[in-house]
Amino acid sequence: MDRLRGRFERLYGAPVTPRLMERIGLLAGRYPCRSDRTTSQPRPWDQRDALLITYGDMVRARHEKPLVALRRFLDERLPGAIPNVHILPFFPYSSDEGFSVTDYRRVNPELGSWADVEALAEGHGLMFDLVLNHVSRRSGWFKHYVNGTAPYRHYFISVAPETDLSAVDRPRTSPLLTAAQTRRGVRHLWTTFSADQMDLRFSNPDVLFDFLDIMLYYVSKGARIIRLDAVEYLWKRIGTPCVHLPETHEVVKSFRDVLDMLAPGVVLLTGTNVPQAENVSYFGEGDEANMVCQFSLAPLVLHALHTGNGRYLTEWARSISAPPAGCAFLNLTASHEGIGLRPLEGLVPDEEVEALVQGVKARGGHVSYRTGADGSERPYELNISYFDALSEPGEPRSAQHIARFLCSQALTLALQGVPAVYFHSLTATHNDQEEVEKTGQVRAINRKRWVDEELSGLLDDTKTPTSRVFQAYVRLLRLRAAHPAFHPDGAQRVLDLADGLFGVARTAPDGSETVLAISNLTPRRRKLVVDERIAGDSRPLRWEELVTGRPGTGEGSRVWQLAPHESLWLRAVNAAD
Repeated sequence: MDRLRGRFERLYGAPVTPRLMERIGLLAGRYPCRSDRTTSQPRPWDQRDALLITYGDMVRARHEKPLVALRRFLDERLPGAIPNVHILPFFPYSSDEGFSVTDYRRVNPELGSWADVEALAEGHGLMFDLVLNHVSRRSGWFKHYVNGTAPYRHYFISVAPETDLSAVDRPRTSPLLTAAQTRRGVRHLWTTFSADQMDLRFSNPDVLFDFLDIMLYYVSKGARIIRLDAVEYLWKRIGTPCVHLPETHEVVKSFRDVLDMLAPGVVLLTGTNVPQAENVSYFGEGDEANMVCQFSLAPLVLHALHTGNGRYLTEWARSISAPPAGCAFLNLTASHEGIGLRPLEGLVPDEEVEALVQGVKARGGHVSYRTGADGSERPYELNISYFDALSEPGEPRSAQHIARFLCSQALTLALQGVPAVYFHSLTATHNDQEEVEKTGQVRAINRKRWVDEELSGLLDDTKTPTSRVFQAYVRLLRLRAAHPAFHPDGAQRVLDLADGLFGVARTAPDGSETVLAISNLTPRRRKLVVDERIAGDSRPLRWEELVTGRPGTGEGSRVWQLAPHESLWLRAVNAAD
């Protein structure tokens, strides 16, 4: 409580802090702790954990609500493979595929009900989005603002249009201020992302407490991971970039403090699609987010497989420090968003980023832009299915395309952290150009909704790319779950390998198992000799390959031939055993 009191004093001043602490007491009474874990226990993850990222209606079936269909798909197709599910915003909304929320406490009736969400929570760890930077222009909150109703008349950020806002770091090219007619006249309001998404004034403690209450409500409905959406833009101070401000970090730490007090064991995740150093700053000193997304991974893996050279991927992986105790990385290559390019800043030269942009365009993708500090437009995000991003132009669905894609996923599954798998990566979904044309939104390219009968037919036909990728991917997930070397808290050593290869050595937290995970980034066969330098052990060892089960050659099975874009997981076995 003392830590939280200090945060409130720094955010809102000492005079109001006693009243704010009283409000914390009221929250504690409203939401008694439901977690069966305590803060003295380890965070709830191990090598069996993986997270599926999905919309609530990714599978649409006749005569069945989408959330019910999703639960059936998970139970029938993914037992023992993916125990956790990130259901993207499933609340009523007005735009941005759910991220412009009109009512935080209701389930979109087109998807199902709270009972359907709670039924999912019975068999899966659920992640909910807390969309807290902004709210829909059509929300009750904003309607109350327009009418001047307390307390909402102080919930939004009105700025005189002549104000110099040139220092603000923008993730979009749309206007920062949006005019709105209110009973008090026209107001120009802060809109970081779109004219329909009205930014909230977190300098007003009422806003913070509304979201603390909403967060605990989500926990009461089964959330075991809370993702803070777009949190880096939360606090505004004119004259600054208005991103990653100290006050923003204090707010995140306040959420963490409240969870640790009232819902211990619930994980707090920040989704900040920014350069690496800025991203990991949300771990704080182990007192902020429990989990941080590795957004540099997706474009780095894509670059490595486009070029056949893992130099930048290897340098990045070597530069990463292990997260603080009780914290972990979330590793992903694809999601409902595009592939962010800001996380490549300082890692890949501009000319190679531009080559990646052109490579994505050649594969049917699109590029989104943002406004730089100098007013110029810069590539911000690649919009493409990750499966198609790893095709060869004009040669989709080939065996080599599938191998290249599975290489990208096997590589990611082996890295230190918890893997997050986008639904469309499991199903090898192609670019949905029809939906882009229909909606005018380039992110729609990677947000296809499957008709249940169509998807089931593709999965059951073993000759389709959908079935081949799905079966291989699920097998990798189950294999990973069986080996403690892949525990998120296990040590990671980046291997010094020849160009065209990328690998890490993973060791179980108790030292009981070591696995070398090595991927061939090239379309050519490559030879690997596991010498003492790569093994990291002077003892005589032999090596068992977990993915294919095939033996190596030479003394101790130390020599391996990697097929084009093949990934091997080599388990160390004492030669005396």
